[in-house]
Amino acid sequence: MLVSSPLGAESHVSLCLATCQYREFMSSAVQSETRRLGMTVPLPGPLHGHREWLSELADVGYSDIWSAESDGADGFTPLALAAAWEPRLRLGTAIIPAFTRAPACMAQSVASLADAAPGRFCIGIGSSSNVIVERWNGVPFEQPYRRVRDMVRFLNEALDGEKVSSTYDSFTVEGFRLGVRPEVRPKIFIAALREQMLALAGRESDGAIINWLGSSDVSKVAEIVHSAAGGESREIVARIFVCPSERTDVVREAARFAIAAYMNVPVYAQFQQWLGRGPALQGMWDAWASGDRKAALREISDEVVDALIVHGSPAECRQQIDRYFDGGVTTAALAMLPLDRELDQRAAMRALAGSD
Repeated sequence: MLVSSPLGAESHVSLCLATCQYREFMSSAVQSETRRLGMTVPLPGPLHGHREWLSELADVGYSDIWSAESDGADGFTPLALAAAWEPRLRLGTAIIPAFTRAPACMAQSVASLADAAPGRFCIGIGSSSNVIVERWNGVPFEQPYRRVRDMVRFLNEALDGEKVSSTYDSFTVEGFRLGVRPEVRPKIFIAALREQMLALAGRESDGAIINWLGSSDVSKVAEIVHSAAGGESREIVARIFVCPSERTDVVREAARFAIAAYMNVPVYAQFQQWLGRGPALQGMWDAWASGDRKAALREISDEVVDALIVHGSPAECRQQIDRYFDGGVTTAALAMLPLDRELDQRAAMRALAGSD
């Protein structure tokens, strides 16, 4: 049945067009909320020279920056600079080890950065590894699940502003109260590899941070997080290692060094076994254990490299990153690997965002 419009035919058409445009806008807005594009910091060069880089990241479409903490800059300082320099970026840590800061010190750092960037800071907590925690920092790497869980529970208590006097499984806090009350409580994410930690992220945090996995692996880990969340919304942040270079042989050869360095750390070896990549990596593990590093590198197949490292032309890389989103990732925290020394990293970051 035809219904006449009191607006007249021309106005009716205009209204329909406006409605379609609004729906397209809303669809785009929803997609931007569920598909955030981030970059790992610090960027190349000294920290004091990053201001223009950060503004350029926001200009070309990056929504987030994510810091890490191992043997370079600490996880908070690059974000503190960005908080002052570039208000368009969300700031996150991926990750801060739960072992290497005492609870009160951790709470102060988190609250301070949340106070510096209201509503823009997310704290990612993880166990890290025995290499970073025990070998480099002299802290026993014991019961990592409990330590992460306890640190998250403590932060939730401390950020409420109440005095904390609690005995957790891995530490005790007596009479601590934060002197900084952020205007906006920061989101807390848990870095997770296998079932137990992934479920913890779903139950007791705002989301999970995942790492060193292929796009085809994402649905397996995301399902555990969302199932444990019991229907509540959870973010899935993936650190994705990327090198937008078409010099395939150069990239693969250099990538084997990065893969061997990580996959011989027990937590990552166990993760790859759990994902089902154990048979493909067993030759590398055997050669590494025997002390033959060159043979270990040769045992890493092109298929393993291509699964764990995004590479190719910028357009091909964007397609591969899209597959992570399709699997359930909500934020892609790209980590540029300098596998091709001829690559202009600044131009590459623009290209990965789809900007010329």
